Amino acid sequence: MSASSPASSSFKNLGADLSASVVVFLVALPLCLGIAVASDAPPFAGIIAGIVGGIVVGPLSGSHTSVSGPAAGLTAVVASQIAALGSYDAFLVAVVIAGVMQIGLGLSRGGFISAFFPTSVIKGLLASIGLILVLKQIPHVFGHDPDAEGEMSFLQADQKNTFTELIETLFDIQPGAAVIGIASFLLLMIWERSPLKKSIIPAPLIVVLGGTLASALFNSLGKPWVIDSTHLVQVPVFDGLESLWGNLRTPDWRVLFKSSTYSAALLIAAVASLETLLNIEAVDKLDRAKRHTPPDRELLAQGTGNIISGLLGGLPLTSVIVRSSVNINAGGRTRLSAVIHGGLLLLCVLLIPSLLNRIPLSCLAAILIATGLKLASPALFRQMYAEGRSQFIPFITTITAIFFTDLLIGTLIGLGTAIVFILRSNYRRPLHRVLEHHVGGDLLRIELADQVSFLNRGVLTATLATIPDGSQVLIDARKTDYIDPDVLDLIDEFRRDSAPAHSIRVNLIGFKDRYTVDDHVEYVDLTTRDIQRQITPEAVLDLLKKGNERFVSGHRLTRDLSRLVIATSTGQFPLAVVLSCIDSRSPVELIFDLGLGDAFVIRIAGNVAKEKVLASMEFGCAVAGAKLILVMGHTSCGAVKAAVDLFESGQNPAEATGCQHLDALVSEIQKSIVPGSKPFGDWVTPEIKAAFVDSVARRNVKRTVDYIRAESRTLHELEKAGKIRLVGALYDLKTGEVDFLDAVPAGKIQQAQT
Repeated sequence: MSASSPASSSFKNLGADLSASVVVFLVALPLCLGIAVASDAPPFAGIIAGIVGGIVVGPLSGSHTSVSGPAAGLTAVVASQIAALGSYDAFLVAVVIAGVMQIGLGLSRGGFISAFFPTSVIKGLLASIGLILVLKQIPHVFGHDPDAEGEMSFLQADQKNTFTELIETLFDIQPGAAVIGIASFLLLMIWERSPLKKSIIPAPLIVVLGGTLASALFNSLGKPWVIDSTHLVQVPVFDGLESLWGNLRTPDWRVLFKSSTYSAALLIAAVASLETLLNIEAVDKLDRAKRHTPPDRELLAQGTGNIISGLLGGLPLTSVIVRSSVNINAGGRTRLSAVIHGGLLLLCVLLIPSLLNRIPLSCLAAILIATGLKLASPALFRQMYAEGRSQFIPFITTITAIFFTDLLIGTLIGLGTAIVFILRSNYRRPLHRVLEHHVGGDLLRIELADQVSFLNRGVLTATLATIPDGSQVLIDARKTDYIDPDVLDLIDEFRRDSAPAHSIRVNLIGFKDRYTVDDHVEYVDLTTRDIQRQITPEAVLDLLKKGNERFVSGHRLTRDLSRLVIATSTGQFPLAVVLSCIDSRSPVELIFDLGLGDAFVIRIAGNVAKEKVLASMEFGCAVAGAKLILVMGHTSCGAVKAAVDLFESGQNPAEATGCQHLDALVSEIQKSIVPGSKPFGDWVTPEIKAAFVDSVARRNVKRTVDYIRAESRTLHELEKAGKIRLVGALYDLKTGEVDFLDAVPAGKIQQAQT
């Protein structure tokens, strides 16, 4: 079945994207104006950047939910560079050049750095933006509007800060604006928790329409309810297209060859690119569909947008987390939402600016507070705390730093904190030591981490220095993505010089072709004739028990199977003979973590023993030298269940199943059913029946062990002499554990019989 095309997907999501775009447009409008004012730029420059961010960057971007426009994080940069270059028109040249630089960065695949932003820092960025939104918008909700919408800095241009602004709000509450703001926020909260949430009409649109009507009503009531223009959206009003065109600013190309222009462009490109990469990582985490944004494509889109914005007189733009999160919360699903929002900005500013200027800032502030609460939810703080201090401390540090500085500086501080924990973790755990007990002796396996930098050299040096003389060592690099050349030199020097001096045999595995060290494996975990002769039956049983423990824990021994194939091609010296069921869920070699040549395995339904099975066992022990016979049944055995069902019904196996040779197996298993022990009646639950079947499987194992002793004089004599041991076991399909049943120790058979 072919995948749906982007066009059909966009059409399918048109309703959701359309409603989300309206909400984003309403929020973006005052933010564009406020950011321009905070940047000491013409107010309409922010609108231009918002339009370009939607209409131009939207279609070019690889993000489905990101919305671009003028960013609060650039206000300080923009204001300082306008002052440095002497005029806004000269600054526009730097914006165009910055866009060209971003395109170059995208073409050179510079977006790769986004992969190095830790999750704790990205989540801290989201939470900090949410916290700032809440605290910055509270004054606007109550009608205290001296600080421009979109201003996100802790230290404001008027020398006040976020906290003093909150305090001043207590003494400057505008009744009309406050009622609209509080009512808007309550409506948003109720809407979110009611069936209305699924309505095709977004709650923020209802809030804006209701707030606008309420403002008109309050104005008719007179003071103190009147909401004057300072508490409303303030879109520039033009008499026509000629007036609009006459107000557009154009680049002053006379500064094109000044070094200060390129310095400003480099700063704008660097900050805008970093903010964009950070924001798309954050937006991807908010995206309900968990889609990935190609960072290089995003840089190309942003660069194109900045070139056009600069040519038209607009501010530099980036991907903006506030607008993007509003888009996602409003139900936006594809990039069409961003495009439509840009179109709405263009059309509404041109056609209905007077109507837009009736929207109270307090109702827009309520929408932003609701968005901020979702970004900085208590659940996110609990989650990060539960993940431990290595995640929580960088998370909190990022929040605090962004709150008191700005998005870029705060993120860099959070990134630095996260790097400290990463380096500390790598220093403490750059490798994992495991002492493996193989048939041929102990093997110390040193498993390297995925990233082994020069900072890990000291720990690896100390680890190699503590290896006992005469040891067998395996340095395992199979999970590594990078090993520093200094570390590779250390490993190579240890293998060539230090290890031979202490009779340490070094094996290397998993070293990639690009490394200067090649794989070198001398050790082969192989059962030899000498090992088979020297090992005792008890030691073989202990080997199987430990192998099953490794299987259950997932810590299986390291084996080079290709070398084992070659080594066992000329002969075999197995330690055990295992009789097990043919059930596909009970592979003996995996259950006991065995290698090639370690065991003879006989598989037959119901693990029953007859003449041919006995012959194989006798050959395995008396001729080939195996020291242990293990009869292993398992829970939920289909053969045992069939035997129980047929026993209860009294049917003939051939008649019931159509299998003409099945009777030989069923009759053997049914000998383990104690007459009168079968539960019957309507009261029998599946659990009771399953337990009974497992009890029969257990008795069947014990009966098979007794049968082997009774019917094979060869094996019986070997057991009496202590040369072999005969043991039963039951494998649990649910847990992977093997229950070794009571067995008579080798050498005590005769005593047990007397």
